[in-house]
Amino acid sequence: MNLKDFMEVVEYRITEGSEYLWHCFDENAYTLTAWNEDYEGWSFNVTFSTKTQEVFVVEACDYKRRRAYRFFNPDHKEAYFAYARKHNKEHMNQAWDNIDFVDLEQEQDWLDKARSIVADKDYDTRVSVPLDLSDDEIFTLMKMAHDRDITLNKLVEDVLWEVVRKHEKETVDKLEV
Repeated sequence: MNLKDFMEVVEYRITEGSEYLWHCFDENAYTLTAWNEDYEGWSFNVTFSTKTQEVFVVEACDYKRRRAYRFFNPDHKEAYFAYARKHNKEHMNQAWDNIDFVDLEQEQDWLDKARSIVADKDYDTRVSVPLDLSDDEIFTLMKMAHDRDITLNKLVEDVLWEVVRKHEKETVDKLEV
């Protein structure tokens, strides 16, 4: 992610800015905000280094649909959460009121959602997850999808949901011990 991408999404309309108060990125961290001045509209934030111009995190708040998305530069994501844990920041995932951020895994996913929010268009609320599969693995999955008479995307989505459910069950089981 770079500042140019962010600025294009918000149509170069910045409404405010301030130093970033958490000391988890670097001493030159600064946040720019773009808000369309509509409480049923949207706002976006970008936090970046004023020295290097490196983007640390971008946020998109869709007030109309009550959704919020965030994308971290992978080089800085852990620094944010480590700082939050160390300083007991209980609301580290809260966008506003009772709305938490959905952390996105791919820059393009954030850009697609952000552009749709600005245009007030419906968008896919699912999180895109990058998969690194070999050709043999893809071929095996394609055959499995064909045997089930579903698309490859549907099969992969089903598999991912099954992994999530298994992980949730294991987490609950650990908590009950």
